[in-house]
Amino acid sequence: MPLLDPTLWQDGPTLTGGPAPVVEPATGRVLATIDLAAPADVAEAAVRARAAQPGWARSTHLERAAVLRRAGDLFAGHAEELSTWLVRESGSIPGKAAFELHVAAQECYEAAALASRPTGQVLRSEAPRLSYTTRVPAGTVGVIAPFNAPLILAIRSVAPALALGNAVLLKPDRRTAVCGGLALAAVFAAAGLPDGLLHVLPGGADTGTAVVTEPGVRVLSFTGSTATGRTVGELAGRHLKRAHLELGGNSALLVLADADVEAAVAQATWGSFFHQGQICMTAGRHLVHVSLYDEYVERLAARAESLAVGDPYREQFHLGPVIDQAQRDRIHALVEASTAQGAKLVAGGTHQDLFYRPTVLAGVADDTPAYAEEVFGPVAPVRSFVTEDEAVALASGGPYGLSLGIVTADTARGLELAERIPTGIAHINDQTVNDEAVAPFGGIGVSGTGARFGGEANLDAFTELRWTTARRTAAGHPF
Repeated sequence: MPLLDPTLWQDGPTLTGGPAPVVEPATGRVLATIDLAAPADVAEAAVRARAAQPGWARSTHLERAAVLRRAGDLFAGHAEELSTWLVRESGSIPGKAAFELHVAAQECYEAAALASRPTGQVLRSEAPRLSYTTRVPAGTVGVIAPFNAPLILAIRSVAPALALGNAVLLKPDRRTAVCGGLALAAVFAAAGLPDGLLHVLPGGADTGTAVVTEPGVRVLSFTGSTATGRTVGELAGRHLKRAHLELGGNSALLVLADADVEAAVAQATWGSFFHQGQICMTAGRHLVHVSLYDEYVERLAARAESLAVGDPYREQFHLGPVIDQAQRDRIHALVEASTAQGAKLVAGGTHQDLFYRPTVLAGVADDTPAYAEEVFGPVAPVRSFVTEDEAVALASGGPYGLSLGIVTADTARGLELAERIPTGIAHINDQTVNDEAVAPFGGIGVSGTGARFGGEANLDAFTELRWTTARRTAAGHPF
């Protein structure tokens, strides 16, 4: 029996935001119709979440862990069905869909382990009393997730929040509401999660605003653009809520003079063109030592030209479609503005419908639009440097600070260089796009508010720390 039975997609009352088509970007076909959430639906979901959450928090860690483990097994057991939705709804190639499903299962297994972590510590006290801390669930967590890696970027907050005893309001991007939202609801329902703890609320900006401002939501986990993240952060601050923000990036890939050019280009191809460049960690700035620059540009352009672009559901391709026309037009506008300012178009720069060719730009400068801004498309701007100090300055330039890749024959040298460049993530002899459920994830600067996902970071993100003391007899006071 399919996991995603349309009659079981929604938990609770019918959403009132009206019907919306689920569109396949590769063909424009309507795959299904879903109900959108209006702001009033958010308030109703919050009421139901508040009613259900205390019982879930009182359940044993074994009960919560068992649900999370079953959810992980279901992601693995229904991989073929869920992969089809990721490919058709989000434009993923099958390999990328398989990666998302692998990470989703691992996120559930890691979250299951969180349920049995120590809840606090005993403190020393100058008074004759027991003094200790405990971690208690935040209550209801609001999760707002984007379209580009819809399953991973939802489950990495939903799973640990549930494991730690919270209820969750999940607002997926309306363009990927099935694979980034309703699929999670179906998995957790089948895994035995009690009713009322996970509410999927697909919708637009007004629905997202309602999640942020809803009084019943105490903690927010937002993944998306820096511009929207600023708005979420401001609203959360006004309402005195913690907001964990994982935002955009314009990550640098440094290729040092001692690097193997062919290996560097292989990494660069993946780092810039994987999932059509629609990843926050994408290598958006290629910084190559001047001695390797010409060969690197030539080889990268040849790789880009060799990549096949098309409908990943019906044939095997390296790249699928970008998510919609607005995204395609933004990518193309940045490429055209860059060439108008003097950048050299070495490969790509063209599109058919939503299929954008992998693009290489050479001779870029600080103010080249596709170099200075996050493109969120399959575009690789390449720039040369002479000294390592210059490379550090270039990689550190700009407001973003998410990921970093350094390619070198000397690993120790790469590690030393990485320490000089402020980012939340760094990889030596690998490109910038990496993710593991066990690892902390987050950026600095306008890339976000630091590591808020993975391991200990999840404990900090989705619980409150409470101080408790207890005396054998009542304390006396001088007045």
